[in-house]
Amino acid sequence: MNTQMPAAAAVPTREPATPLVWAIVGDKLGDNAQVQAVARSLPWPVVEKKLAFRLLFRKGKPIVLPSLYHVTPASAATLSPPWPDLVLTIGRRPSMAALWVRRKSAGRTRIALFGPPKGMASACDLFVVAAHYGVADDARVCRLGLPLLAADPEALRQAGATWAERFATLPRPLTAVLVGGATRPFRFDAAVAQQLVAAALGVSPAAGTLFVTTSRRTPAPVTEALQRALPDSAVLHRFDAGGAANPYLGLLALADRFIVTGDSVSMLIEVARTGAPLAIYELPRRRLALSGVRDLDAVHAQLYATRRAVPLGAAFLPRREPEPLSAAEVSGVCTRLCELLAAAPGGMLPARPARVAAR
Repeated sequence: MNTQMPAAAAVPTREPATPLVWAIVGDKLGDNAQVQAVARSLPWPVVEKKLAFRLLFRKGKPIVLPSLYHVTPASAATLSPPWPDLVLTIGRRPSMAALWVRRKSAGRTRIALFGPPKGMASACDLFVVAAHYGVADDARVCRLGLPLLAADPEALRQAGATWAERFATLPRPLTAVLVGGATRPFRFDAAVAQQLVAAALGVSPAAGTLFVTTSRRTPAPVTEALQRALPDSAVLHRFDAGGAANPYLGLLALADRFIVTGDSVSMLIEVARTGAPLAIYELPRRRLALSGVRDLDAVHAQLYATRRAVPLGAAFLPRREPEPLSAAEVSGVCTRLCELLAAAPGGMLPARPARVAAR
């Protein structure tokens, strides 16, 4: 599906032409949100190409190649000439499609990858990486602090209105428990799920409500273990991509406080930016597990140090003012993208945008 994203500012007149920019994204909402935050703030329109993947690769990791072998035929058909001047992308599977587009354009298309390279790094022109990624210094690296993640304020307002009546019947305080899944080097199995519930009950007043929601990465055995361990007074929402309405945004808007499993950077940052009290459940590590390029402990440490979160078991901190994405966080990335296109053969753009805005 091709969706024209609204530009955050009027597109200035340029010579010789406004560049053609695509955002190639997949099915991970947290990943997509980071690309979309920048796409909204660029001073030209961005065309979103949202890919669907063949069943084998919806969770499986394909070998990184400039290829569409992992993409459904319908999605592949949306990637057609004219080829873009610039592609914004994130994640292994969407970035493979971006590499394919670059090859089809005879190398003319520039690629800005959000996150560290998974392979074929030499084919990418810019890496936008948050502080928790262990990426060596390179002229192509654009470094961030926290990831560019924040729930859209208008989406939160609408979700709050939608879920207010449902949540009104639940005893307060409403403690939202957001559950991710196993990721290297952490372990998340049925036994860990039981420990999570015990820890959550230990900090939740008996008069309140635990509202537990799983995510796309939560294994079925973990969900079943949560169901068995939770008291009758708790609510469990099982994630279903095509099923019941997801209460995630409603909880972000209306819950009194949050417990989030430490594997999910996107949920941690989105909750932290709401200003709500947040506790992190740090998952146990696998034996002899090798650390990946992500240092999730660094994310947790930054949230603790800035008093945005506490480890689960510590007293919740008071609610703070919301922290929406600021123009300053996004503008550095936008400037680098303009410089990237200015340096392209033909020098399409001035080195700095006429106006960069964030909302």
